[in-house]
Amino acid sequence: MSKLAAQDKFLDLSDYGRPFGKFLANSLKNTRFTPIHVTLLFGITGLIAMYCILNESYIWAGFFIVLKSGIDAADGELARLKNTPSYVGRYLDSVFDIILNFLFLMTICYVSQTSFWLTLIAFFCIQLQGTLYNYYYVILRNKSVGGDTTSKVFEYKTPRALPGETQKSVNILFKIYTIVYGGFDKIIHALDSDAYKVKTLPNWFMTLVSLYGLGFQLLIIAVLLPLGQIEWIIPFFIAYSILIFILIGIRKTYFN
Repeated sequence: MSKLAAQDKFLDLSDYGRPFGKFLANSLKNTRFTPIHVTLLFGITGLIAMYCILNESYIWAGFFIVLKSGIDAADGELARLKNTPSYVGRYLDSVFDIILNFLFLMTICYVSQTSFWLTLIAFFCIQLQGTLYNYYYVILRNKSVGGDTTSKVFEYKTPRALPGETQKSVNILFKIYTIVYGGFDKIIHALDSDAYKVKTLPNWFMTLVSLYGLGFQLLIIAVLLPLGQIEWIIPFFIAYSILIFILIGIRKTYFN
């Protein structure tokens, strides 16, 4: 099932890894590989990218960061192909993402001359940016006729386990998910509490919002590293947060 109706699909600049993700998922659909295995694989790929950063192999680091984005797209595709939706997989994917984001920035902090506290601010900013993207995207998916509604705009209640997973595992991962993402969700909701009331969000606006998607954030890092601009990565993502207020301002002004 598509996440969006045809008329609501937009150019997602953060989803460049989707073609590779579909290719990988199709290659694995008749194997014993599960979506969880693919999630673990993108985690390992991210760790390899960090190892490359530590060794100042920035071209290879950029390659593995982009590869990580491609593999990241494959677990959901494989779940759809095998018809094995999973809340465990969904929350594990998100928890891995935030852990890897933190480790990426800390690795960059270690190699560069950036201060630890400035890196923490950048991590906060990156997560807030990604939360805005997810907030608007989930709203659009829930408004889209025939779209995917498995993700909720407000996630306050532990979902019931799907076939093939245990309720205990879902409970644990949902709790971790709400702990690591809950604060960011509350901040974005406070900044734009009425966004869920809109009838829809236009394609061009969502393409602009996708500049904050995780894939595009990682692409920026993957480009800056081999260009020898590692010192600019942390300051860039802090300054990049200005776009949060611009996007929210556009939404409030033109889409009600």
